[in-house]
Order: sequence, then structure tokens, then C-alpha cells
Amino acid sequence: MTTDGQRKILTQQRLTPDDNMSENQTIEWKETWRDEYLKWVCGFANAQGGVLEIGKNDQGEVVGVKNVLRLLEEIPNKAQALLGVVVDVNLKSGDGGEYLEIAVDPYPNPISYKGEFYYRSGSTKQVLRGAALSRFLLQKYGRTWDDVPLPGVGLKDLDGRVFDGFRQRGADSERLPQDILDESDEGVIERLQLREAGFLKRAAVLLFHPAPDRFVMEAYVKIGYFRGSELLYQDVIEGDLFTQVDRTMDLLYTKYTKALISYDGVYRVETFPVPREAMREAVINAIIHRDYASPTTIQIRVYDDRIAIWNAVQLPPEWAADQLTGERSSKPYNPRIAYAFFRAGMIEAWGRGIRRIAEMCKEAGNPAPEWRLEASGDGLWLRFPFSAAYQAADSSAGSATTQETTPKTTQEQEKTREKTREKTREKTREKILALIAADPSITTAELADRLGITAKGVEWQIRKLKQKGFLERIGPAKGGHWKVVETEDE
Repeated sequence: MTTDGQRKILTQQRLTPDDNMSENQTIEWKETWRDEYLKWVCGFANAQGGVLEIGKNDQGEVVGVKNVLRLLEEIPNKAQALLGVVVDVNLKSGDGGEYLEIAVDPYPNPISYKGEFYYRSGSTKQVLRGAALSRFLLQKYGRTWDDVPLPGVGLKDLDGRVFDGFRQRGADSERLPQDILDESDEGVIERLQLREAGFLKRAAVLLFHPAPDRFVMEAYVKIGYFRGSELLYQDVIEGDLFTQVDRTMDLLYTKYTKALISYDGVYRVETFPVPREAMREAVINAIIHRDYASPTTIQIRVYDDRIAIWNAVQLPPEWAADQLTGERSSKPYNPRIAYAFFRAGMIEAWGRGIRRIAEMCKEAGNPAPEWRLEASGDGLWLRFPFSAAYQAADSSAGSATTQETTPKTTQEQEKTREKTREKTREKTREKILALIAADPSITTAELADRLGITAKGVEWQIRKLKQKGFLERIGPAKGGHWKVVETEDE
């Protein structure tokens, strides 16, 4: 609870002459009082605090309020009885008459109104439900998502090889003592504080289980190569988080991007479109700081001129995407996971990862990476543009290769590419049939979202499946459903 002095400072910060310009995170105007406006009081208490002014119209103009003496007594009593919060209700006056100022402090514990939790975000009131409510309650009680115990999985279910890799990384980086090499798996769990009341925590499952997506939805990484809006091919990287980092990096630099080859004397020099260490830092950041309560996977999109990484995030309220490269204290969203990666020597301790990414790109002569927070605030894009020099050299190298290639070799290469594309199409069709078998009413848009391809791509695949007799549509486009046709092997 704030002190009287703190409350006075908060009120002074909220009530400046310019506050009358518009409603915002900490100001709301109502012409008359209704008991349902306790929802706004609840939202302020759960967020950063704020002021609800009764007797002002939507433009912030004073229009006056009736029964002020009764309201001065009733409102604090109702706030106390229905919300359990203490509010300051003050009588003010303006050109249009008298109005009430209800000052609400931020509360450290969650506040509900008739069983629902409201939250002030921007100039709107939200009802928290599902994952958003879980995040809010954990935050209020000083917990994080990865610190919560997870029933149904034990030490024997974890992968001993991942523990071996962790111990070796920690010893090699000198973030752990050499005797860690002889420590048991259980000892590692205790050292990382990944168990509570006999249960492993969520972080332990993500870090050391061979298939964490069995317990955490979409706990994997997807990579796709795009030309325009068309997805040409893709990979799904599953497994523990350490493996996800290693396999993602391996695929990005062996399958999805190519190095330009030059020579410094007799030494061969490989130049990739994004510095390897900058990309590694970005991949680790996405995996460590992802909001795993969100049922969406990390997506990496590779184009001819850029690489874009998307992951579900929950940035601290005072942070903005365009300010991420500045001086900021480290605030890992999943501190247990971040601590394990630090002990393994894979990240820095002081939250310098984002700034290091920008610095490494600059040192390599690459364009500055760009961070963009989605309008919903639940997703963050990191975009690595390729340099003009790389694109020009890549184009020239491609042209030279084409000129030097014999027609026969070109035909063989095209046949190989076509075989690869057909295998990708077959896998996609198999996934479509599996998804439809599980949910015959699934829509094209839902299939596209689950598969990570465009709706047009799904429609094309469905046409092929119908032509081959593997799929039928029962009923109309709206209200009907799909039927997977069982066929016998010939």
C-alpha cells in the first residue's frame, strides 16, 4: 500500500493542466456515477493506478454532478465493501460546476469485482481471462510462468543426454565449477532450483525433457522459406530448448541461407547475410523470453532479402519495441530458463543481448536490425535486412553459376528441386488429412494457421486431395464438414 506522501505524488503526476486533453492510461471521465463504474476502479487498482472523474463529458469538460454529498460517502464505502480497496474521493469545481475525483492507487494483490478481474490498458478497460488472467495472477503473487510446478512429469522422464550437454557447456564456459561434470541429474535440478514441493517446474520440462510440447502447447520453432507470400519449404524444430537453439542455427546456416565465398590470400572466407553470432543471440532471445502461455510457436521466415523472427512476448509496461536497444536492466520473462542458459554460458548476465545483436550487425556492415511490436502487444517481430552488397553479390553469383552450368546439369538440378518440392507437398497433404481427421469442421484459415502456409496454398492442396479421391466435402461450404476417404493399398 502506498503512503500518504506517495499518494500525493501520484495524484500530482496524474492531475496536470494538460491531463484534460484526453483520456489515457490513468484518466477516465464519466458524466454521472453508476455502481458499475467500480469496474474502472478495479482496473486502475490492478494496473498502474489512476483517477476516475465523475461530472465530466467525453471531452473532459465539466458538466457538473448531482448528489455530491451522498456520493462522497457512498463511493468509498462501496469500493471498500465490493473491491476491498481504499480510494480517495475529492470534491472539485470547474467552470461547469462541481465534479468528483476518485483517486485509485495500484494494488500489489489482485483485485476482482463480482468474481472478474479488470485491468486498465491504455484508455480501455479489459476483463482478464485465460492466459492473460494466469499471467496477471502470477505477476501479482511474485511468480513467473516458468517457476510454476508441473504435475505429471518426473526426473526419470527427462533426457540424461541433455543434462550431460548442460554440464559440459557450464564447465567449458566456467559458469559452473568443474565438479559439475560429476554431479547427478537430480543435483543439477536442485542447483537450478527447478523443483518445488516434490514437483518439477515448467522450466525443467522445457529445458531437459525430450518432447516438451507434450506438456506445453506449440513449444517448438518453425522455419519457412518464402518467396513473396508463397511458402516453398519449412522445418519444425522440436526437443528441449538447448537442442532447439542448436538445430535452428544449423538449419539456418546450412539449408536456409548461403554464404558468399571469397579468399583472403589462401584463406577461404564465408560471408552470410546475417552474422552468425547475431542470429544465435536472436534465436536464444526468442526461445528464452517467449510467452509460453500463448499457444503460438516461434516463427522464423527466410526471404531473398531478409530474415524475420516472430515470437509471443509480454514486454514490461514501460518498454517499447523501438527502445529495446537502449540501456535497460535485465528483466527476463522466464528467469528460471534464462538462469539455466546463463549457467550454460549461452547468454550474458546483464541483458545485453539485444544491444549486442545491433552492434554485431553494425560491425559486419549490415543494416540495423528492426524490432516491431504488434498492435495487440502480444507479439514481437525482429527483422534482419540483408545488405545491398550481399544481395548484389548473391545475384551475380547466381547468374555466373547459371552461365557456367551445362543444360544437362541444369535439368538434373531442376529435377532434384522438383522432387524436393513434391516431398514437401506430400508431407503437407499428410498433415492436412491428419488435421481434418481430428477435426472434420476445421476451416481453411485454421489449417493455414496450423501449417504455417497461406490460405491459397491450403485450397490448392485440398483440390489435389479431392482430385485424388482422398477427401470429400459433406454439405455446404458453411455448416458442412470434411470427410477423409479411407483407401486400400493397391
